[in-house]
Amino acid sequence: KLLEQQNINVEEVAKTFISDDVKTYEEAIVGARDIIAENINENATIRASVRNIFEKEALIISTVNDETHAEAPKYKDYFEYRELISKIPSHRILAILRGAMEGILRMSIEPEDERVLAFIEKEFIIANNDAATQVKKAIKECYRRLLQPSMESEFRTAMKTRADEEAIEVFAENLRQLLLSSPLGSKRILAIDPGYRTGCKVVCIDEKGALQTTDLIYIHEKNHKLQEAENTIRNLVYGYKTQAFAIGDGTAGRETQQFIASLKLNIPIFLVNEDGASIYSASEIAREEFPEYDITVRGSVSIGRRLMDPLAELVKIDPKSIGVGQYQHDVNQFRLKEKLDQTVVSCVNNVGLNLNTASKHLLAYVSGIGNTIAENIVAYRNEIGTFTNRKQLLEVPRLGQKVFEQSAGFLRIQHGEN
Repeated sequence: KLLEQQNINVEEVAKTFISDDVKTYEEAIVGARDIIAENINENATIRASVRNIFEKEALIISTVNDETHAEAPKYKDYFEYRELISKIPSHRILAILRGAMEGILRMSIEPEDERVLAFIEKEFIIANNDAATQVKKAIKECYRRLLQPSMESEFRTAMKTRADEEAIEVFAENLRQLLLSSPLGSKRILAIDPGYRTGCKVVCIDEKGALQTTDLIYIHEKNHKLQEAENTIRNLVYGYKTQAFAIGDGTAGRETQQFIASLKLNIPIFLVNEDGASIYSASEIAREEFPEYDITVRGSVSIGRRLMDPLAELVKIDPKSIGVGQYQHDVNQFRLKEKLDQTVVSCVNNVGLNLNTASKHLLAYVSGIGNTIAENIVAYRNEIGTFTNRKQLLEVPRLGQKVFEQSAGFLRIQHGEN
């Protein structure tokens, strides 16, 4: 009767619905409005049109919820923030979502209420009387209680998905740039993992990346021993014929670079991205390579090897641990891993590998070759000395014709026949 919007006395008609379950005429009117609200909310045409309005006109709105939180300063740009959801970039979406998750920000997604209400009223209001007034109330209740929360949830999910995909593409490109950084090549390197209080761990590695010696110098803060450190570095440089310095770019990296530069040894100095070096240091791969050394030595060797051949060293680390972007822990972790793994495979196969020098960790990323076959290749290589022909791969256990066809094009022999 309300939806018909005839000139009825709403109160009198409502009284005819009083029963054991409906105690008053007010309850009858409220119940009727609830039914109307449900009907509007379930109307596919209305939902599609409101969704279209959200898509074009809705704003993401964030306000401060807890300014006293320790992490609040990071989000100060979003304390009073509004932007069209159709234009907001992925990094802002992820920042606001993280702030809301931490309880620092409140966020909502909505167009102008009056715009949506006017549209729905145009579809349902056909008169100007008491019944129509009740329908208008039902429309407002529908939007506030059902439609707006439903649309906000839908668009929040859609925005998160879009932000994830955009961010993951950026992270993948960052990883690609890192993996395909120009390698310094086979050089004798003195690598330093900088530290303040605990000193700087120093290692010397040869042209093949093999560890030659380790040492420790103190050049920072009150515990510095500058003269002793200078003597140590000079002795190592001359003793192991160092051709380049590799210095981790983390804590104390710049200060360590300045100290080495002050020695005027006329040897190139490189700051090397050390993200994930600590992850590698504690990994099973590192323990297998350097069982007799502690994690600080392993980390320094990794820094030096990254300078020699970034791709060969970084494939030993879970791509997510390399530090490919600011919000990498906020995006869909399954999609991130999948995309980063694809990127590593793409880079390895794009560059190709030297069959006689590639590690099993690198070989495992070649098309058609997994961990087991990679281990078999290395074991066979150790047995025969070196590969002289790629067809020798067919002698490797479990490497059949099909795997050979998939992988051979990405494997080269530096000084062989093929």
